[in-house]
Amino acid sequence: MISGNIFAFGLFVSPIHTFRRIIRNHSTEQFSGLPYIYALLNCLICVWYGTPLISSDNLLVVTVNSVGAVFQLVYLILFIIYAEKSIKIRILGLLLAVFILFSFIVAGSLQISDQILRRVIVGLLSCVSLISMFASPLFIINLVIQTKSVEFMPFYLSLSTFLMSTSFFLYGLFNNDPFIYVPNGIGTILGIVQLALYFYYKDSSKEDSRESLIVSYS
Repeated sequence: MISGNIFAFGLFVSPIHTFRRIIRNHSTEQFSGLPYIYALLNCLICVWYGTPLISSDNLLVVTVNSVGAVFQLVYLILFIIYAEKSIKIRILGLLLAVFILFSFIVAGSLQISDQILRRVIVGLLSCVSLISMFASPLFIINLVIQTKSVEFMPFYLSLSTFLMSTSFFLYGLFNNDPFIYVPNGIGTILGIVQLALYFYYKDSSKEDSRESLIVSYS
């Protein structure tokens, strides 16, 4: 499962081009910080799920999500630095909410003496958070179909999502862990859809398309 960690690392570094633009322009423009909020919460919950206090033999889940949490936190700090005041306050509030919610999850799960029940509850939470993270590209998929352009859907982000999801889907199957293979199976399907759309619409994309953005439609 080292391959899963490598693919996950590729997914974590994929927004670097976005943040190079933010730093260069000293503005977050129309970028959204919400995907990084969702990703941070998911990484934290998955780290907790992978610890021996919740489940066994999931060291790779802990390592990859620990690295992911650091990346998301750095992205969020940069986003807050360059965001407008109203957006800055909103993201700071959401970031605080993430840490408070995670603290409640940790403290609450430790109150459950039944190890199996504890794993089920934390596993369900990690499942929901992971599916939410994988579902975020649905807005981009809708935009690709409407504009018939892959300008807003970076190829390497889609490829990394597919490879990472597939790796952890297989890892979950081999370890008979539905809390890993179910959400990553959904992520694999979404990755296939994104790649299929990319290859279908890439020839019709404008040659002078701008650098890919993460856009908020909320």
